[in-house]
Amino acid sequence: MTKKRAVQIVPSLLACDLARMGEEIETVKSAGISWVSVDVMDGHFVPNLSFGPDHVRMAKKYGLTVDCHLMVHEPETIVPWFIKAGADIITFHIEAAKDAKSLARQIRESGKKVGIALKPQTPAEKVLPLLSEIDLALVMTVDPGFGGAHFMKEMRPKISMLRRAIDSGNFDCWIQADGGINPQTILLAAEAGADSLVAGTAIFGQENPAQAARNLKEQVKDK
Repeated sequence: MTKKRAVQIVPSLLACDLARMGEEIETVKSAGISWVSVDVMDGHFVPNLSFGPDHVRMAKKYGLTVDCHLMVHEPETIVPWFIKAGADIITFHIEAAKDAKSLARQIRESGKKVGIALKPQTPAEKVLPLLSEIDLALVMTVDPGFGGAHFMKEMRPKISMLRRAIDSGNFDCWIQADGGINPQTILLAAEAGADSLVAGTAIFGQENPAQAARNLKEQVKDK
């Protein structure tokens, strides 16, 4: 069995005030947050455009783990940009990669941690053979592309399947849930087995983001 670790709250910078991104990061850092997510969208794999390598460089200045979620077509072509930018974790979509195992090994060989993401329509079985190659399995609990969507409860069995596979295989691999995580849904994801929970508007969309982050942490502290 894998050693149980504290559930992490991972604020998504997609929801922050970009004119004050540094201040926003400092705010959640003051609440004990150690990990933030940078969503990269290309307008092709998902119907939206967002961050690039420069945003990773900016986020890295604040001493937190920067998790780069590539929602892009042909991630092989841009992974080197984000390695160079200093991302700590680079997560790509299994649906978009030409050779997921090869790309995962490339990222690991660069000294970075690697994640593989699954869209809601993609079964957990797709990533099970790769658990020894990765550090994070990301279950999208919304259709990717836009912040503020509603949590899909039907993704809980997928999370639970990954939890059983990771524990039984003794893999050192986080399970991340991303999409619609808020005070009403966070326990649904954590109790299913997710130990890394990405929250955007539930933190940065609140009047007091630091307190919102603390409240989410408090909800899952014993999970």
